[in-house]
Amino acid sequence: MAANEQSVQGASDMQRVTVNMVSDVVCPWCIVGYQRLQEAIKTLDNIEVDIKFHPFELNPNMPEDGQNLREHIMEKYGISEQQSVENRARLVQAGKELGFAFNFTDDSRMQNTFKAHQLIHFAAQNGLEEEMKLSLFNAYFTDGKDVNDLGVLVELAESVGLDKTEAEAVIKTEKYAQVVREEETLWIQRGIQSVPTFVIGNQGVAGAQEPATLAAFIAQAASQQ
Repeated sequence: MAANEQSVQGASDMQRVTVNMVSDVVCPWCIVGYQRLQEAIKTLDNIEVDIKFHPFELNPNMPEDGQNLREHIMEKYGISEQQSVENRARLVQAGKELGFAFNFTDDSRMQNTFKAHQLIHFAAQNGLEEEMKLSLFNAYFTDGKDVNDLGVLVELAESVGLDKTEAEAVIKTEKYAQVVREEETLWIQRGIQSVPTFVIGNQGVAGAQEPATLAAFIAQAASQQ
């Protein structure tokens, strides 16, 4: 078989699987789940994976100025301060294993993410959805930035290649507010109650699963096509 025929044959053997990831940019297990998904993808042969992000707000009623993160977690989940410390330590370790830095401090704040989700939707219209999502994860967890602040959001938008002026206008006018709300509602109606949730083929996979588990679901979805 000629080299070009082998190339065509190889391309035809490739299968594409879409992984729909429902997540929030202030959800630590969401970035862990994303990183584990990347590890899973590396193990797959002849399967190309397209990742599509979908909005979910952990705290849709979070005030504009946010809330102290530790205080919020203790109140929301009914855990002690010691348990909160232990949870952070587990996340930091999980991040280290995957090459992601969680830099929690006593001043870390839980933030409203509705503007951030609108910005991600705008980025998706420009083919920069994944870059925008990762930039927001890094800004919040590693750099300790306020991802509800207009200036921060515009700066991050520009850093991934979006037009600064257009990004600012999108956020100020809430151009995509309704479509984001509708998509959030759609996924909740489909039974999504926690994030991250990966929808792979016809399977919903909740939680930051290990790479091997995610790889198995992706392979199964490919085989069912």
